[in-house]
Amino acid sequence: MGREIDEAWIDEAVERYQRIEARLAELDRAARGVEVTVRSPDGLVEVVVTADGTVRDVRIQGKACTDAELSRAVRDAVVAAADAAAWARQKLHAETFGEYRPLT
Repeated sequence: MGREIDEAWIDEAVERYQRIEARLAELDRAARGVEVTVRSPDGLVEVVVTADGTVRDVRIQGKACTDAELSRAVRDAVVAAADAAAWARQKLHAETFGEYRPLT
């Protein structure tokens, strides 16, 4: 016995897929355009990062410090920048796909 093909369901699935692909492209464009600035806890280093994780700028705030202090400040700022980029991308994702209901 052959199975019937529900062409309307297939057409709807293809359209949904195309809408999702367009939204993903929109999300990627938006992520490249959103910048977040974070600072190390001591204020020595400032990092500007986009929601897609691209580091746009790193600034040292001119305090005299040891190499170890500068290294720690850079590491702390980069970790904070990665967290901020992930947060910004999650927020953009929620805004972009909030109207889609899960398939389950």
